[in-house]
Amino acid sequence: MADMPARLAEIVDEFAAAPRDLVLEMLLEYADVIPPLPDGAAREGMEQVPECQTAFFLRARVTPEGTVETLFDCPPEAPTTRAFAGILADGLAGASAEEVLAVPDDLYQRMGLAQAISPLRVRGGTAILGRLKRQVREQLD
Repeated sequence: MADMPARLAEIVDEFAAAPRDLVLEMLLEYADVIPPLPDGAAREGMEQVPECQTAFFLRARVTPEGTVETLFDCPPEAPTTRAFAGILADGLAGASAEEVLAVPDDLYQRMGLAQAISPLRVRGGTAILGRLKRQVREQLD
C-alpha cells in the first residue's frame, strides 16, 4: 500500500505540531490556494458535496500518467471549506492515484482541526476527501 503524498504528510505534521491557537489561522491561509476554475470549465461534470454547508463542487481526474488532477469550486465566502480544498490541492499536487487513495479518512482529525473548528465543518472536509477518493477509485476500476 502506498503512503500518503509527502507534501500532504508535511502539512499534516505542521498542523499537528502547531499551538492550538494558531491552527485556525494556519488553516485559513490555505483558503487562497485553490485556483479559480479554468476558463471554459463549468460545474457540469463536477460533483456537489452536500455535507458542506456551502455550495461545494469537485472533480478528480486520473491522468494517463496515473497522477490525479483535482478541480474545486467553492465560494470565497466559505473560507474554511476553501481551506480544506486548498490543503488537498497543495498536498495532492502531482500525487499518484495510489497515494491519493492512501490518504487516511481521518486526515483532518490527525491535523488537530477537530479541536479548532466545529464537528460539522470537519465532517464537510472529510466528505470532500471521501468523494475525491471515490472518484479516483471509480476511474481505476
